[in-house]
Amino acid sequence: MRQVQVLCLGESMALFVPGEDGPADRVRTWIRTVGGAESNVACNLALLGVRAGWVSAVGDDPLGRAVVSAVAASGVDVSGVDIDPLRPTGLYFKESGSVRYYRAGSAASAMGPELLDKLDLDGVRILHTSGITPAISGSCLALTRALFAAPRRTHRVSFDVNWRPVLWRGKDRAVLRELADAADLTLVGADEAEAVWGTGDPAGIRALLPGPDTLVIKQGERGATMIERDPATGADLDAVFEPALRVDVVEPIGAGDAFAAGFLAATLAGESPRRRLRAGHLQAAVSLRTHEDVGIPLPDDVVAELLAADERTWADWRMSG
Repeated sequence: MRQVQVLCLGESMALFVPGEDGPADRVRTWIRTVGGAESNVACNLALLGVRAGWVSAVGDDPLGRAVVSAVAASGVDVSGVDIDPLRPTGLYFKESGSVRYYRAGSAASAMGPELLDKLDLDGVRILHTSGITPAISGSCLALTRALFAAPRRTHRVSFDVNWRPVLWRGKDRAVLRELADAADLTLVGADEAEAVWGTGDPAGIRALLPGPDTLVIKQGERGATMIERDPATGADLDAVFEPALRVDVVEPIGAGDAFAAGFLAATLAGESPRRRLRAGHLQAAVSLRTHEDVGIPLPDDVVAELLAADERTWADWRMSG
């Protein structure tokens, strides 16, 4: 694996969406694409100019090769992806108002702590994963715990809660709090926190998660709040809230992953808290304007102008067309 700045770990699957209107049981044409939170983050990062890698497992089958090729096409290093000769690539179908997963026994679900020995963390500054990975299987939970317990000599661990109720059905959701509190940088939606922990209030979430040096609460179309610890004193700095851009939404899927990528890219660049949140909003807005999970970033000059804009200019800007 070539040296990367951000290494993302988690399952990606072949995604099929209807190619025509009508009830799913009558659809004859399906369009194949790729879906996966961590690979979405990696692809967004690569398009933003960050050297990103993705680690996972796929089957030795056409769907697995298609998934890896699609992620690599965005400029992501995929040399750490394992090709499983026995297990298949997971897949899912996105129907009108619902999603059906077929991932039981998938190659990625067999990932376990032994994968840690294969990871090349030399030069990696951020290791990113999400709450989807530990929910897939017991071995994936063990892998996630091993990742969090491993020494962090040069890298920080980033964790996006990514609450998926179907995946956690019958499982101990306390694991999500355990992992979210053990990360260096945690992202969570206020709606997710409300569903899992009973509070969507930033102060309340911080009380539940005192561990991360950086905590980001995504508050949907309202904006996002960041609470960060002062490295000198260990005390929390004042919370920073930045409103989201106004966007004519085409498709909301993938916006959270895009926000994470924009925020992480700006964090690596040493930007201020406000500019880091704005960078997240900008990439999320791009995602909201496309049917794809990953959207092409805005031109550099537009991004620079908006990152530096005064509050009124930022609030008045709308992404449409």
